[in-house]
Amino acid sequence: MRNPPNERPKLKLKHPAAAEARVQAALPPKPVKADKDGPERKCVLTGTKIDRADLIRLVLSPGNEVLPDVRAKAPGRGAWIGVDKGALSAALVGGKLRGALGRAFRQRDLTIPADLAEQIETQLERAALDRLGLEARAGTLVTGGERIDAAARSGKVALLLHAADAGEDGNRKLDQALRVGSDAEGTDLKGLVIAAPRTILSSALGRENVVHVAVTDPGAAKRVGDMLSRWHRFIGFGSGERPCETRSQGSIAAAAPSGTAADAANEGLTTVHE
Repeated sequence: MRNPPNERPKLKLKHPAAAEARVQAALPPKPVKADKDGPERKCVLTGTKIDRADLIRLVLSPGNEVLPDVRAKAPGRGAWIGVDKGALSAALVGGKLRGALGRAFRQRDLTIPADLAEQIETQLERAALDRLGLEARAGTLVTGGERIDAAARSGKVALLLHAADAGEDGNRKLDQALRVGSDAEGTDLKGLVIAAPRTILSSALGRENVVHVAVTDPGAAKRVGDMLSRWHRFIGFGSGERPCETRSQGSIAAAAPSGTAADAANEGLTTVHE
């Protein structure tokens, strides 16, 4: 029997509820506040309280220079921001950031680097690629089109990633394999295109010509996905969409080269006002 003209055809899936959950997970996330029992911090620029994991931490060096601490491991309390790169740059130029940080650190004599936004972007990228490298060494990743296709069709892929310069045909083929193995045929479930091209992705994983990556462990998928989401949201890549994992959420770690200016900035940080 034909569906009425305004009625959406129903999908015939093996597990409808599970497939619908996967589709919802693939949609861009809405800004949400942290759970009452979870750690939350207030963005010094917007005044909004958000889950700490979705914010960027800033700290003071011994010389009162404002530095990013995206891994939130430097001593002291610091200040937190929850805006993207464009908004942060505008706040820096307009003086709003200086005022907000002066109040947060109770310190007027601050030095804010002109390239603070670029430093944050570098640290977020590094953290994401480092996470991927760690997962590669732990054996939770699969690379190579044929191997990923087989793993996806057998339902063993928790998170599928595509390099920024991957071909559309290759993406489409593996996305279809993912839907087949996830019992989600006919939905929009697909892998996530990340901001790194194949050369950077290959370097991070210590492998040659890595264009696609499949994460097979649900826990690893959450770790990788969380790190990618923070990076993408800050730089505005792909509208900051959250990775569409098939079984849980994701993150990254790795063999990316060290010695960047942002990394050096983390050394010798001092305790700051809470």
